[in-house]
Amino acid sequence: MTTRLPGRTIRRDAGLYGYQRALERRGLTPVAGVDEAGRGASAGPLVAAAVVLDREIPGLADSKLLTAARRERCFDVVMERAVAVDVVVISPQDCDRMGIQRANIEALRRALARLAVRPGYVLTDGFPVDGLGVPGLAMWKGDRVAASIAAASVVAKVTRDALMVDLHDRYPHYDFATHKGYSTAAHEQALRQHGPCPEHRRTWANVRAVMAGATNHDERSDR
Repeated sequence: MTTRLPGRTIRRDAGLYGYQRALERRGLTPVAGVDEAGRGASAGPLVAAAVVLDREIPGLADSKLLTAARRERCFDVVMERAVAVDVVVISPQDCDRMGIQRANIEALRRALARLAVRPGYVLTDGFPVDGLGVPGLAMWKGDRVAASIAAASVVAKVTRDALMVDLHDRYPHYDFATHKGYSTAAHEQALRQHGPCPEHRRTWANVRAVMAGATNHDERSDR
């Protein structure tokens, strides 16, 4: 799926909307951007979002560069003004079953396939998503140089953060509302103290280590 814009090189300093404007001039519309949140977390779901924009979004930027308050405001504007948005949630159990790379690709593919409008071109962050039937470009740090990817990153991040806050209410020992399932020192300490909950990804090394330690302790206790 990875192709370059025919006959043109877009400068990375052309602004968030540079790629989209170049694609539109060539009739490669609508342009969809797709991104995910939670790929590196050891607990909670993987969330992917696909977004089609036809106008500029005030304050839009890579979700990692925005404060939580600015992400929330940007999320509201994207949801109000985007031509189409779709979000896919992959459970931690499915991340374990498929493997994170396959789960990631599947989530991105589903989000794009379920958009209310069929994209004419797809921009992805980092790596390509094959089998879409339309041309596209995989972009290094695409959430910082392409508006539709940045919008998708905001939607995915805000959606996943809200899900992790809900999980905090169910599993308060882990403080998911603060670290969102990523492997911070506080999360690691809670994991060692309480063991994994159903939202932890069993294939992650830190979770496996805690489970193996508990098993070894149980075996020693039985002797």
